[in-house]
Amino acid sequence: MTVLDAVFQAIIQGLTEFLPVSSSGHLSLFQHFTGNSGEGALMFSALLHLGTLAAVVFVFWRQIYALILEFFSMIKDIFTGRFSVKNASAERRVVFMFIISTAVLIPFYIFKGFFEGFAEDSSIFAEGICFLYTAALLFMADMTSEGSKRAADLKYRDAVRIGFFQAVALLPGVSRSGSTISAGIYSGLRREEAVSYSFILGIPAILGGGVVELVGGIKEGSGAGALQCIIGVIIAAVVGFLAIRLVQWLIKSDKFKIFYIYTAALGVIVIIVSIIEMIMGKPITFGK
Repeated sequence: MTVLDAVFQAIIQGLTEFLPVSSSGHLSLFQHFTGNSGEGALMFSALLHLGTLAAVVFVFWRQIYALILEFFSMIKDIFTGRFSVKNASAERRVVFMFIISTAVLIPFYIFKGFFEGFAEDSSIFAEGICFLYTAALLFMADMTSEGSKRAADLKYRDAVRIGFFQAVALLPGVSRSGSTISAGIYSGLRREEAVSYSFILGIPAILGGGVVELVGGIKEGSGAGALQCIIGVIIAAVVGFLAIRLVQWLIKSDKFKIFYIYTAALGVIVIIVSIIEMIMGKPITFGK
């Protein structure tokens, strides 16, 4: 992997991790058309995910800090016999919601290898279908009336729904942020609240997935040198920060529809290209 490859992948990761267009799907396409696929590519992708993790922590550090304090306060109350679900404060209810939404993802990690298989195979047909699925989710969310709930107002079934949508986003081409933002809007969250809930909820998933990939990839190698990895992580973090700010602005300015138009168009193009590749009997690659 060249430095230029690393830079391009980092920009793609930083933009698409938070823009609701699927980072895994875009990285899968980049790796498909450049020939940078396989275990090494997956490990490098994990490093880029950790770069974007730094971006979301930087933007939402106040909320994250408050949640961590409340979480440990809750643990203390459990051990001292003062814990109560019924009388939980608004801050503690938010912690409950995040725990439930995250817990839903855990069983799906049993099949993580199955989901990753779509990114590693020689066909991009599945990615095209998943892009169309993302477009449909975003379209329905855009058509949904503005809600009035905050995270503390969510019900347990809402947290489960958001967690399930996040789990489906393990498929390349299904946007994690798009899925969880849409699920939050379906659950009645205010749009800005759905965005912040989605991005903070993504921290355990990004961190857990990144650590697993790194541990598993140490034996296989990253497919990139130390310089490429360092540059990739830094660029992914900076671009990720800018992408978060862009989403926050777009959700306020009611321009969110550009994302479902883009993912729908991309899905159609990817499906057409995949069919052409099937007819040719080989993938279309550039730079190899």
